[in-house]
Amino acid sequence: MRALASAGFNNVVARTHAELELSDQVAVRSFFECEKPQYVFLAAGKVGGIFANHTHPAEFIYQNLSVQTNVIHECWRTGVKRLLFLGSSCIYPRECPQPIKEEYLFTGPLEPTNRPYAIAKIAGVEMCGSYNRQYGTRYVAAMPTNLYGPGDNYDLENSHVLAALLRKFHDAARSGARRVVVWGTGTPRREFLHSDDMADAALFLMMLPDERLATLTAADRLPLANLGTGKDISIRELAEMIGRISGFRGEIVFDRSKPDGTPRKLLDVSLMSGLGWRAKTELEPGIRMVFEDFVRDSNAADLKL
Repeated sequence: MRALASAGFNNVVARTHAELELSDQVAVRSFFECEKPQYVFLAAGKVGGIFANHTHPAEFIYQNLSVQTNVIHECWRTGVKRLLFLGSSCIYPRECPQPIKEEYLFTGPLEPTNRPYAIAKIAGVEMCGSYNRQYGTRYVAAMPTNLYGPGDNYDLENSHVLAALLRKFHDAARSGARRVVVWGTGTPRREFLHSDDMADAALFLMMLPDERLATLTAADRLPLANLGTGKDISIRELAEMIGRISGFRGEIVFDRSKPDGTPRKLLDVSLMSGLGWRAKTELEPGIRMVFEDFVRDSNAADLKL
């Protein structure tokens, strides 16, 4: 929303989850018939980290399939000019060559801890490609790597790894705790993209000239584009970095009884760089900015209490 506003778009139609339940087919049809949007960014979905995926697999596959099926079909039915469907890098096989190219989709088994979510998102990619092939639509599926940024979800039970670690280390530093426990071995490697960069990439794709967008939406390929930085970091290195930023001075303990997830997820971003887009935010300065935002919001919440 900030990216659209700063680019001068002022006729933006948005609904909160409380205002529009996207898994409700009738409600979605009514919304599209009433508003008739021309461009749609489909960012809604049921998301979470390893713990949430492990404990609520049925919700992850049902809600995501419902939301994307309703929205994508109504985009076609009401003549939307362009759709950007946002997924996740977890759609790729668990044991995938690194860095991960878009063409590696369907080349191996998925990571079991997030398979229901991944299968739903893969279905969305295939649906976009199918509508492009049959109806000549311009639907693109963008797969961001792990995201972080202001306004993230910091709930320890369903947040993603960077936000969960930031919350853990902040709480530990503030309480004077002597140690922080991190799930897994610390060896998996992850790539992180600031949400402002992701928004910039989404807008970039939506504004591509027709002839350049045609390379992504051609009938003979899946309309798939990786969004990332092309750089990764181990979970141990990430925990140590967040520890420094938060001011935590205690011990970091890795709980090896907990799952690691996929060993490595580094995206090949050559397609997007070839189109002319690159991420701008380096990881440590980006985390410092997000940490300051989180502390400010936490302090404000404490004052309200």
